[in-house]
Amino acid sequence: MGVAPTRIVSLNPATTEILFTLGAGSKVIGRTQYDLWPDSARLVPAMGGGISVNVEAVLGTHPDLVLLYASQDNRSAADRLRAAGINTVSLKVDHISDFRRTTQLLGAILHDSTRARIVIDSVQHTLDSVRLATRDAPKPSVFWHIWDAPLITIGSGSFMSELVDIAGAKNVYADITGPSGPINLEDVARRDPDFILAGPIGARQIESDPRWRIVRAARDGRVLIVDTMLVARPSVRLGEAAVSLARLLHPAQSR
Repeated sequence: MGVAPTRIVSLNPATTEILFTLGAGSKVIGRTQYDLWPDSARLVPAMGGGISVNVEAVLGTHPDLVLLYASQDNRSAADRLRAAGINTVSLKVDHISDFRRTTQLLGAILHDSTRARIVIDSVQHTLDSVRLATRDAPKPSVFWHIWDAPLITIGSGSFMSELVDIAGAKNVYADITGPSGPINLEDVARRDPDFILAGPIGARQIESDPRWRIVRAARDGRVLIVDTMLVARPSVRLGEAAVSLARLLHPAQSR
């Protein structure tokens, strides 16, 4: 883009966080209902969940840039926005490398590649520090509970699996090559993870559902509660996410 945008609709939580960190929060005029960090992002009007975008509502804000999550559900919306003359960028941020690429791209769009590089380097420095701190620690196996019905976990194609590795643990479902996938409880029991990672709601479901007692980690109370707002966003807080996981999985090394 020749001129830096001044009216941005960001319908992707990761790009919203990046924009605010790059100092462009005042240019964001639309977000998804899930874009809740930083606190100032909550002041921006929410425009749905980011999937199956309401094109008319977006056009009504008169944006000069729209950022979408790259999915089949959003392909038609992206085509219609471009046909209306709106600069539209669809981005999928599944890996830590995608975060770096997206931050570089947004830095270039905003004409502030220097700040983008500073952000990328800062996040990478924290990730490297966490990996170094957990390098010689035992590597517990973990099952990450994403959804209960159907039961879904993370695969090796997810940045969350990368965070598990950086934090000094092993994802028992790393053989799932995509970002996530459906599984069954009996298979979780067979894989016998040392720990279960879950958000607050998922942890309550596991603790209250007797069916989970076939999983040793659930039966023994080894369910670790993660901050889903922190660890489930492939964005500028990836370093903080890795630190939080390392503290859960290796409390002795984190004192």
